[in-house]
Amino acid sequence: MNRVHTIAFRMLLASFVLCCYFSVRTLAQTTSPSPAPSATPAAPANPFAPQPAPPLPAGMTGSDVNDPRANLSPGMYDAGEAARGLKHLMLLKKPDAFDLGSNDPNDPKVNKTLTTVLGVGDPSKMPGATKLVLAGLGFANSDLAFQGKHLFLGNFYGVNIYDISNPAKTALLTSMICPGGQGDVSVYKNLMFMSVEMTNGRVDCGAQGFPPSPPPAAGQNQNQPPAAQKDRFRGVRIFDISNIKSPKQVAAVQTCRGSHTHTLVIDPNDKNNVYIYVSGTSFVRQDEELPGCSGGKPDTNPNTALFRIDVIKVPVASPQDAKVVSSPRVFMDSRGVINSLNNGGSHTLTGVSKPSDTDQCHDITVYSAIGLAAGACSGNGILLDIKDPANPKRVDAVNDVNYSYWHSASFSNDGKKVVFTDEWGGGLGARCRANDPNKWGADAIFNLKDNKLSFASYYKLPAAQGDSENCVAHNGSLVPVPGRDIEVQAWYQGGISVMDFTDADHPVEIAYYDRGPIDPKTLVLGGDWSAYWYNGQIYASEIARGLDVFELTPTKDLTQNEIDAAKTFHMSEFNVQNQQKIDWPRNLIVAKAYVDQLERSQALPADRIASLRTAIQKSDTGNLKKMAPALEKDAATAKSAADTNRLNALAEILKSPTK
Repeated sequence: MNRVHTIAFRMLLASFVLCCYFSVRTLAQTTSPSPAPSATPAAPANPFAPQPAPPLPAGMTGSDVNDPRANLSPGMYDAGEAARGLKHLMLLKKPDAFDLGSNDPNDPKVNKTLTTVLGVGDPSKMPGATKLVLAGLGFANSDLAFQGKHLFLGNFYGVNIYDISNPAKTALLTSMICPGGQGDVSVYKNLMFMSVEMTNGRVDCGAQGFPPSPPPAAGQNQNQPPAAQKDRFRGVRIFDISNIKSPKQVAAVQTCRGSHTHTLVIDPNDKNNVYIYVSGTSFVRQDEELPGCSGGKPDTNPNTALFRIDVIKVPVASPQDAKVVSSPRVFMDSRGVINSLNNGGSHTLTGVSKPSDTDQCHDITVYSAIGLAAGACSGNGILLDIKDPANPKRVDAVNDVNYSYWHSASFSNDGKKVVFTDEWGGGLGARCRANDPNKWGADAIFNLKDNKLSFASYYKLPAAQGDSENCVAHNGSLVPVPGRDIEVQAWYQGGISVMDFTDADHPVEIAYYDRGPIDPKTLVLGGDWSAYWYNGQIYASEIARGLDVFELTPTKDLTQNEIDAAKTFHMSEFNVQNQQKIDWPRNLIVAKAYVDQLERSQALPADRIASLRTAIQKSDTGNLKKMAPALEKDAATAKSAADTNRLNALAEILKSPTK
């Protein structure tokens, strides 16, 4: 999620991350206009009341109002549901300590959350709806990581660890309170890493926060940071999870902008260290709080903490020695101009804005198997060479007038495509309505060749959502179906969409799950933050409710054989921003998936398909081996590159299948 750029209510709707202390403080000080002495005081306005979408810009189209997901009934836990190709196995609600648990703005827990967790001075001056929305942010679920039979669910208030050895009976194992937002997590062996960006984070994980700073006097800079605190922590925490029920913080590496997100990077040539790429999107803290930190434009401050990422080196055997080892200027050009990238201008409801400099990355996805990383960097999508992990170097950059905020990225398994997401509206905006353009807040699919990105197409959730449903493209991962490029993706209150982007020019939805709005009268933060495939299931971090568990079910777009083939790929550890290469076993389960795909695309005639299925069913290895040369010959004349790859892959399996 991107930062709050101004202190106004409307901008808060466009970006909800309240690590930007200024917005919270300003909201706390906001009051309604004073009524005349004889008038009855008016109720405070609800700045989160749903607002209808403006008319579509000329030449744009919106989402489908006739989709089954378009008008689902509202509710927190009893909302209407719609699904195709996805079975909802369970929702595991948040632990009590991580749940606001109240719809009463005067509830003591609401006020305590605002004052302690978020540092609001006087919540009594805030509209009730605002209090509830902001207090809910203090307990928002964030990103996911996986290791063995454990799932790690980050939260603005800490982390929860679940036992997923039986996915349909997922159970809470550990809750650890450690506020600081955003709480994104990753894991490596006995280590867990957590991002901290908000100003309430403490070195000791304490939940008491800090006293609110006094409001600026008239004439003072209203956007000045909070008073420096020696015990404040903003950066990356490192925990030893050898005892999974009792994580122990062993290091806390401070950074100038905190850590909004981070990326675990493994150097294939160095088994002794791992690296953490830190993406900070908030304000630069004072030198008095962290020596060496200063902000500003490069022309006045060449040492500015803006326009860079930070790289932390973590010795695996002694994580307490972790430290920042470099701060690469990934936006610099060959002339040495630090702020050389900009968004080229971005869409607005009234036209195109002036270009603005790119000074941050939101998410960086590394793919060590090909030595590259894709950075979603606010105004640009960038490509990094990471062969030297401590010193990533930019090799390409793109921008797009239809993109508002480049948020996250995924590579195709072969490394020939990149899917970038656009978080238009910042996560707390309703951006999937019938009048919201389907090129805005969407995925942009790029082809990747010779370290150059070229645009192919857009994909957006096709179902129209309501005015009170925050919805925009967010985090997803590949689904390891051989022969296809498939991504499962979260869309906040738009639910989950499964997209096939094998044909980069024509991506298509093949499965989905959605609930109705949490609240039809208020635009609250909710829905799915992340949706990831892990060893046979799809897990989704539901911001307001808890943890969802799904499984794929067969449809005309995805067969049971393809689902079974996906389940042959297993990971012992999974951090989505550290993308792993998928290798499938050479067995007949995978062969069945290829045959189904070749039938769907009509790459082989019906009699050949039937013969292949019969021989595979009988495990007739002698006959299967004889069929391989003909498949290789067919591959040379196939109508699509996808079918060429499928035919060759099938032939390789048939030559010597394994069990």
